[in-house]
Amino acid sequence: MRLVIRFGGSVVASPLNPELIGKYVKLMRKLRVDGHEIVAVVGGGEIARQFIQTAKTLNLTEEEQDELAIYVSRLIAELVRKKLGEDGCKNIPKSAKEAKSCLEEGKIVVMGGIKPGMTTDTVAALVAEATKADLLIKATDQEGIYTKDPRKHKDARLLKKVKVSELEKIFEENRHKAGIHQILDPEAVKILKRLGIKLVVVNGFNPENILLAIKGEEVGTVVECQ
Repeated sequence: MRLVIRFGGSVVASPLNPELIGKYVKLMRKLRVDGHEIVAVVGGGEIARQFIQTAKTLNLTEEEQDELAIYVSRLIAELVRKKLGEDGCKNIPKSAKEAKSCLEEGKIVVMGGIKPGMTTDTVAALVAEATKADLLIKATDQEGIYTKDPRKHKDARLLKKVKVSELEKIFEENRHKAGIHQILDPEAVKILKRLGIKLVVVNGFNPENILLAIKGEEVGTVVECQ
């Protein structure tokens, strides 16, 4: 199976979590041995948002804020890539095309952001499209997708399944902005609408959830894109 796994910065980088990163490296190696092809897209999390806030204070443009967040995500991706050693690609891809080429070499691809105006959610969706992935998984700091933001609303309910067409009604933000922090970026949702690929959103603090999603067992939220 060809997999794109989006590791939320809220999970591996808020703050940096070396123990969890190590567990995910071990997991990806096992998945590769089992015959899966893997692209891992890593977010910048709280570290990136700190840079964005500092850039705002310095009156830098939103594009410049995004660029700083991209550098952070790539640095974290480089940390993961180095830990993978020979199992990973030699470099961090800067485009979906580069990611596809790296994947075809039989290596595990690890990447961060690619350009201003999109989050790593969008990067993951674009890579899934370019590589014709079978499954897209997002490992986040929540159990899945809720009817509303559970950090703000105590009555928020976890959704086991949701259609991609319904996501725009659920999320508070409907356009990209530097440092946006919700389960899925609105630009990624637009790509998912045309992709027709299965997306599973799971709690990323438990690596076992990735395996459950791959096996098709009930975990997190399944986003139906068809």
